[in-house]
Amino acid sequence: MVVGVVAGVAVAAVLALIGVFKMMWRVAEPNEALIISGSKHRTEGLEEGMGFRIVTGRGTLVLPGVQAVRRLSLDLNETELHVDCVTHQGIPLKVRGVVIFKVGDDFVSIANAARRFLDQQKLMAERVHNVFAGHLRSIVGGLTVEDMIRDREKLTGQTRAACGTEMEKLGLIVDSLQIHEIEDPTGYIQNLAMPHAAAVQRDARIAQAEANRLATEAEQQSFARMAEATRDSEILQAGYQAERDKAAAKARQAGPLAEAGARQEVVVQETRVAELEAHRREQQLQADVRKPADAQAYEKRTLAEAERDARISAAQAKARETELAAAAEATRVKTAAGAEAEATRTRGTAGAAATRATGEAEAAAAQARGLAEAEAVKARGLAEAEAIKARAAALAENQEAVVAQQLAENWPEIVRAGASAFGNVDNMVLLNGAEGMSELFAKALTMGGTGLGLARQLLASMNQEGSPDRNGRTTAGTSSLNGLASPPPAQRVPVDEK
Repeated sequence: MVVGVVAGVAVAAVLALIGVFKMMWRVAEPNEALIISGSKHRTEGLEEGMGFRIVTGRGTLVLPGVQAVRRLSLDLNETELHVDCVTHQGIPLKVRGVVIFKVGDDFVSIANAARRFLDQQKLMAERVHNVFAGHLRSIVGGLTVEDMIRDREKLTGQTRAACGTEMEKLGLIVDSLQIHEIEDPTGYIQNLAMPHAAAVQRDARIAQAEANRLATEAEQQSFARMAEATRDSEILQAGYQAERDKAAAKARQAGPLAEAGARQEVVVQETRVAELEAHRREQQLQADVRKPADAQAYEKRTLAEAERDARISAAQAKARETELAAAAEATRVKTAAGAEAEATRTRGTAGAAATRATGEAEAAAAQARGLAEAEAVKARGLAEAEAIKARAAALAENQEAVVAQQLAENWPEIVRAGASAFGNVDNMVLLNGAEGMSELFAKALTMGGTGLGLARQLLASMNQEGSPDRNGRTTAGTSSLNGLASPPPAQRVPVDEK
């Protein structure tokens, strides 16, 4: 139990000590200073016997009832300046500004401020205003308005320098002094600025006029460029419109052109079909008429020539036989006559007889040769007569085939003679294009057909006028056919190489 009492007493004592310590311990905030009075203290930097102690930024023990503790604020303070001043020129001005100040951080400044403002910290701003107002009036009285306007920093510096000593005695320092405004009730500053304002206004008007001129020139140039752009745009639009009109015209012509092209293609195809049909008919005519006629004519001509050659060969063989026989007889007679003449000459009495015998032998030989030549001529004549007879027979049976054969053999010369009409033509204009050219060449190539029609008409007239004899030949027809069978060669007309 005693232990418990002792423990309780000890705890109570500790708590009491803590309470006493808390009551005695004071801590200075960063923006304040503790002024401790009631005992004799010596503070570093202060004269002896001040009778108070200054504590900043730390804690300290204070004896209650013996020492008193008060706090001095170290915060910033400010005061506004509204001072009526008169310049060196006698011109009244109103100066508006602000002063920012505080208690100095050193112990001397804190001690000075504590002695003067410890219980009157709220009156600190008023006191500072009075100090600055007095010095500001004094400084402004020594300056002109022009100096104040042109060098305001000079006014501020002189004011701070003039107030520095007094502020130090008050334990205050000036952090900032700013002159916000200088008011001129008399209008002196305004009148002072009027020449400059007029000059500025003049320069402004000149600049404005120059700017207006440049703007007008720029606007005119812009209008010119706009007109030029409008012109170029209209030209381009006209060109585009022309192209559109051209395209529309082509589009409108596309239908007729396509139709004309289709019609032209149809005509070309029809022309090709007609050419193929003509070629087919020609081939059919060749196969149906000319080939059989040529075959028959060739057969008859071959038979006639074979018969003629056989007769000629027989006649020639017979003539040769006769000639050989005559030559043999003449040789025999001559030999006999020579032998006889030799015998006669030997005998000396029969010379005249031998001579006569020799002449008779030579005459017989000549007669034999003449007979052989006559037989050969007769055989050739008979062969030619047989050939003419065979041709006349073929002509009587198929006159058109013979004429077609002659025309076919001389067809290049006939076409060349028909086309010679274009030889001296330099320039030729065809109004219907390729169709006209096709027709032109077709006419040139069909001249042979016209010649074939004329030949047929001549044959028909010859058949009506002439009468065949017993050998199948006609008096008028044969001569005409012979003329057709051997036509004169066509004369070639020189063509200009242009």
